[in-house]
Amino acid sequence: MSDSVTMAVTEPRGPLHPVVAEAAAPPAGWVRVSVVASGVCNADIGTAAATGKGTAFPVTPGHEVAGVVAETGDRVEGWAVGDRVAVGWFGGSCGHCAYCRVGDVVHCAERKIPGLSYPGGWAQSITVPADALARVPDGLGLFDAAPFGCAGVTTFNAIRKAGIRAGGRVAVFGIGGLGHLAVQFATRFGYETVTIARGGDRERLARDLGAHHYVDSDVQAPGAVLKALGGADLIVYTASSTAPVDELLTGLAVHGQLTLVGVDAGSVTVPAAQLVMNSRTLTGHLTGSPRETEEAMAFAVTTGVRPMIERMPLEKAGEAVTRLRSGAPRFRIVLDASDSE
Repeated sequence: MSDSVTMAVTEPRGPLHPVVAEAAAPPAGWVRVSVVASGVCNADIGTAAATGKGTAFPVTPGHEVAGVVAETGDRVEGWAVGDRVAVGWFGGSCGHCAYCRVGDVVHCAERKIPGLSYPGGWAQSITVPADALARVPDGLGLFDAAPFGCAGVTTFNAIRKAGIRAGGRVAVFGIGGLGHLAVQFATRFGYETVTIARGGDRERLARDLGAHHYVDSDVQAPGAVLKALGGADLIVYTASSTAPVDELLTGLAVHGQLTLVGVDAGSVTVPAAQLVMNSRTLTGHLTGSPRETEEAMAFAVTTGVRPMIERMPLEKAGEAVTRLRSGAPRFRIVLDASDSE
């Protein structure tokens, strides 16, 4: 068994540093994946801080993983050494609760999350339950596939599951790691797409991604602009601050829906009469199953949706977290584990 480099935190708010350990054989029902690419998500900032109650050290973050099956444990069927796979925020479930039995595995009370439930993917090797694997299709590189396990499937599902009328109007609030994918998905689904972001310098990018309209929220109240356009059938909210949500609700069309996929610890104030009189919906959306991740990737292959990524060596994971915290990346940092020493 060969040695594997893992980026780990060994104390609360401590630095990420490389740890070399022997890659152990996977237990029954689990698979060891040789990691090629691993995305850096906002949620990883909290994981890397390692301040949660009962945190067990060392902590290795990473839940946007793509690589190749290196070894399978006993009783694993359907997967073979050499298969190209992705692992996302969903990292396994119990398989027998009411949610699992109807296929809603992401809401399983015993759902596992890479980086939290077991060592994550900021490593050369990760061992995961076989039911966490998504098959990466031909035509999609592993560095592009990695973000689909979280950012990709989350925005894909938030849009396709909203049930918006054909040719409807979809607004995407925020154009970061989630938002730049949401804009692409909305346009490829055939919706009139409005991108809302801060500053005029992002308009060209939004239009290059396919947006039909751009709203600079530093200059205009986005809810008012959407209302003037006729209202949005769906607003996909990807920003990490919930403060702008109240005003945005005014931009929903009758029967419109605002879906939160980016959140903080804040609260949202909802005028009850406005919601009732216009049959509006405020809801949230959480990730997707491995099968839905496969569907998101297949859709991307046929329509050309791709994440905009910035590659960094695995050993610079700490620097990647610092950059993400400052808002510097455009738009998804992906750690390269393929040439780590």
